[in-house]
Amino acid sequence: MVDMPAENVRQVVGVRFTKVGKLYHFDFSAHPDIKPGDFVIVETVRGRQMGQVMGFTDSEDGHDYRPIMRLATPRDLALRQEWESKQNEVLAKCQEKADELGGYEEAKFVAAQYNYDGSILTLLFTAEEKIDTNRLRRSLSKILPSQIDIRQVGPRDVAKLLGGYGACGIERCCSTFLTDFSPISIKMAKAQGISLNPSEITGMCGRLRCCLVYEYEQYVEARKKLPRKGKKTGTPYGEAKVIDVHPLRDAVTVWVQDMGRVMVEREDLVPLDELRALEKAAKSPCTKHGDGACDCGKPPGARRADQQNDSSD
Repeated sequence: MVDMPAENVRQVVGVRFTKVGKLYHFDFSAHPDIKPGDFVIVETVRGRQMGQVMGFTDSEDGHDYRPIMRLATPRDLALRQEWESKQNEVLAKCQEKADELGGYEEAKFVAAQYNYDGSILTLLFTAEEKIDTNRLRRSLSKILPSQIDIRQVGPRDVAKLLGGYGACGIERCCSTFLTDFSPISIKMAKAQGISLNPSEITGMCGRLRCCLVYEYEQYVEARKKLPRKGKKTGTPYGEAKVIDVHPLRDAVTVWVQDMGRVMVEREDLVPLDELRALEKAAKSPCTKHGDGACDCGKPPGARRADQQNDSSD
């Protein structure tokens, strides 16, 4: 994203509908004076919405973008504030109606969201199993003037909506800057050497912590350059066994006879096969130049061949 559109390049505007939400792109050609920070009215698949312009980006060739309808007026902003003030009351009313109808005991309603002019009301709930909400929607439509949409969301979305603090002591990532939830697996925790104790890897939402993905790629790349735990490697102290790997420090801890645990940087490690080849070459006498040390650099077979050629001459 850039602050302003460049000349001679077709660009589109990025609009966000919630404080920490995805960016959606729209054609702003009918409003060339639009700038980041402006509030705009657009038509979406969920009806007419108000969003905030976050910036501009190059468009995809051949993609048909919906147009910006108009800039939001002071009246639009006042309407949005008024309808947002009613959301908690409507959420309580929805829960009461669900209890009255029955069959929604497993549903936990977590948010009610009006669009800027109150014409659309979205109710969000969470449940372990899929729940049919048609009865509830029809019942609420009789007492509420808005078009009603009831959506089931997952635990991560609930944590994002409710906010709060994570196990690290700061505000949850999902509520402050994460706009998408990346796939997370136990494999990521294992690669980083994190304890698989549920309390260590589970977030407040009951799912694997989003932060497990942050350094995963760095660990994977770093481990490719380091010997595995349990493997023997060459060190400045001789041959030693790797007992721990420190990817982010680019080092390993080895067990050295008579020294115990020693941390060795990657640049000081020597592959064992290379180390043994060097030791063998150092101990092998040179048949061309005698039995003493020789720096001719040729393997023993080549040295003997040189000696035979010299004899035949």
